[in-house]
Amino acid sequence: MGDAGAIEAVLFDFDGVLVDSEPVHFECWNEILQPFGLALTWDEYEHNCIGVSDKAMIRAICRVARRADLFDGIWAQYPRKKEIFRARMRQSVPMPESVKEMLLSGLDGLAMAVVSSSGRLEVEGALELAGVRQAFRTVVTGEDVRNLKPSPEPYQTAAARLGIGRALVVEDSVAGIASGEAAGFEVLQVDTADRTAELVRKRLGGLRGNF
Repeated sequence: MGDAGAIEAVLFDFDGVLVDSEPVHFECWNEILQPFGLALTWDEYEHNCIGVSDKAMIRAICRVARRADLFDGIWAQYPRKKEIFRARMRQSVPMPESVKEMLLSGLDGLAMAVVSSSGRLEVEGALELAGVRQAFRTVVTGEDVRNLKPSPEPYQTAAARLGIGRALVVEDSVAGIASGEAAGFEVLQVDTADRTAELVRKRLGGLRGNF
């Protein structure tokens, strides 16, 4: 990828990277699906629903259940799902302390941004509640782009807003990793939000030699 020392920004995915929110999304969706006689297992959710748009997720749920006829009804409940999610975030934002400390202490002056396929109210609300919104120069959500991950557009949009050309992308999903790579950026994969701070500092230490 060229001179690693030229990294200008760190672009973070939200769900599963900054907050351990996927189990919360999972619970919210199952609450929505119950009246339709459907229930997701964690394995089904993990393999079909993480890192994709909510419309694509509902299509996957209907495909797995062989109930394409339920799409419109489930989609109509999407605003309620978002309300349930925000209510649970208000109770407790599942952001590891190590992530919060990393964000508030900064990363050697590097610009930071959030790039998520989730809705703005969900992302911005959780960042505000966690007390870290000020750490980010910009937040790109699913409402800010025409094409969601795995398209490069979300990460390209963040880079354009920041006015940078080189970035480290931090992702956990297949679609997110593909998005960051398609945008031409270095990508760090994390498997859990609990390890994000450790892995980011380690990668930046290897790239820049000063962490």
